[in-house]
Amino acid sequence: MTTSFPIDLSAYNKIGLDASQTTLTDDQRAALKANIQLCRDAIVFFTATGAARGVGGHTGGPYDTVPEVMILDALFRGNPDKFVPTFFDEAGHRVGTQYLIATLRGALPAEQLMQYRTSGSKLPGHPELGLTPGVEFSSGRLGHMWPYVNGVALANPGKTVFCLGSDGSQQEGNDSEAARLAVAQHINIKLIIDDNDVTIAGHPSKYLPGYSVRKTLEGHGMKVLEVDGEDVDALYGAICEAVNTPGPIAVICKRPMCPGIEGLEGSNHGHDVISVKLALQYLEQKGHTAAVEYLKNIQAPKNDYKFLGISDKWDSNRNVFGDAVVGILGKMSEEERKANVLVVDSDLEGSCGLKKIHDAHPEVFIPSGIMERGNLSAAAGFGMQKGKQGIFATFAAFLEMCISEITMARLNYSNLLCHFSHSGIDDMADNTCHFGINNFFADNGLDDGYDTKLYFPADANQMTACVNTVFSQPGLRFIFSTRSKTPILLDSNGKELYGENYTFVPGKDEVVREGTAGYIVAVGDSVYRALDAVERLKQEGIDVGLINKATLNVVDEDAMAKIGKAPFVLVVEAFNRKTGLGSRFGSWLLERGYAPKYKYLGTHEEGAGGLWEQFPAQGLDPVGIMKTVKSLVG
Repeated sequence: MTTSFPIDLSAYNKIGLDASQTTLTDDQRAALKANIQLCRDAIVFFTATGAARGVGGHTGGPYDTVPEVMILDALFRGNPDKFVPTFFDEAGHRVGTQYLIATLRGALPAEQLMQYRTSGSKLPGHPELGLTPGVEFSSGRLGHMWPYVNGVALANPGKTVFCLGSDGSQQEGNDSEAARLAVAQHINIKLIIDDNDVTIAGHPSKYLPGYSVRKTLEGHGMKVLEVDGEDVDALYGAICEAVNTPGPIAVICKRPMCPGIEGLEGSNHGHDVISVKLALQYLEQKGHTAAVEYLKNIQAPKNDYKFLGISDKWDSNRNVFGDAVVGILGKMSEEERKANVLVVDSDLEGSCGLKKIHDAHPEVFIPSGIMERGNLSAAAGFGMQKGKQGIFATFAAFLEMCISEITMARLNYSNLLCHFSHSGIDDMADNTCHFGINNFFADNGLDDGYDTKLYFPADANQMTACVNTVFSQPGLRFIFSTRSKTPILLDSNGKELYGENYTFVPGKDEVVREGTAGYIVAVGDSVYRALDAVERLKQEGIDVGLINKATLNVVDEDAMAKIGKAPFVLVVEAFNRKTGLGSRFGSWLLERGYAPKYKYLGTHEEGAGGLWEQFPAQGLDPVGIMKTVKSLVG
């Protein structure tokens, strides 16, 4: 099998273009079209290696925007002093563009692209400045770059700055603020927006009728040019007009998602990584035999570690949340549901378990756009009246965007149930900007404020029990889950720990294993890893106990008295070491007069990419836990 990149990137035409010449010559057009095809083929191939290894990888966005990227690259080369030659992009999932450009500019070996998103490859799912050679900015989360690039443009007077956008990222409120500033200050920024009417959950034209990228930007006072993004001549002419016209201008590129890819064109499935089957079909049609053979021979890495203390059954808590809510809603009449429950999605229903609710009870469901702050507030407003319940869900990384809205919900005594999936770091090939590690920010009220509870069930059984218990309770309730599946926990007799007779009690810490040498206090998906460590330590003669702290922000006085008298306490979590449970648990102990040896493990450094590999990279796997326990015992 080939070890070199199987598509010849040396065929790339490093042409230069001058925006003062607004019409392409035949040679220039031919060179651009050749570059477009070459780079689209390369993107299909190396993103498909992510599909083959199971790490995902977002093909559609970078594939779609190749024509404008090729034109910009030629303009940067033609007049390097006229531009800030960085391909700023507010759609962070289009990282494939950044990696390909880094390769074409000689900063990144082409062969490295074949390790796309794998652990240790320095090619995570969003670009990270300082991590990947040739990457010139960190995009962060969707819709966060345009406001930032306004500042870049202000720092470079006399130069033109581009920001690649999308119809999805334009839904974020950040962009409305950025547009107003750009117009008011006449900032020389040029937006090139891929408008393919596709986001993760579907088509904005259907779930956000009335939303128009063009009308929205024009309403802010921007000049807008709209073209067929697949017409190279029209696209080049519009970009030249934008460059030659001072001030902020948006070029909107209308095209279907994944144009020319059979089986994906026009489909929202093109948003994520192309399937290996479709990639092979595409590459075979293009004659890339070596690329086809490489893809066929990729073996997905497996985690062969055998965890102790768990069953063979694993389940996805993020989907179990939806199942549990459906079970509760099914016991109500349709009239009761419509009157008392509102579920608001933010384009992630398939990822957060809300699709289960949408399918079963569409009468209570609102499919909405990428507008987390507004959607959370709408759900909270619905829950302002006693007896009514708002439900909201998105990724845990986006919780940080909603802090002010959470405060408003608390001040207005809302009944709001929030599900934040993708908490922590497990299975997060998107890496650092998508780590959901600051979930404690949700509990930002005063001690006498409206009740706020943070819950992180450890397995599917506990998730179901948790939802059943807290669903009808008043106040703000936040339930966290991981992107990864978690196993069913077993008790010391080999029975399901949270079986049929289990009832979840808010505020109660769960004793998973008793111990005399000290206690580990673990959270969420750290629990089963800590349980494995406990079982192995017991086999070595170190009698360690384990506490599952499923209610994160409430002190269980009984549990505290129990573990406070132990020789040591070790907190293990995937949350941020600076802001998580461990940063406050030691204070809770001291306030009660307990002074065991104390340490806490949490996420503390940039991500390593990959899936389960994130845990050992942070020292949070059983090996790291056992090492820390032995240091405490020793």
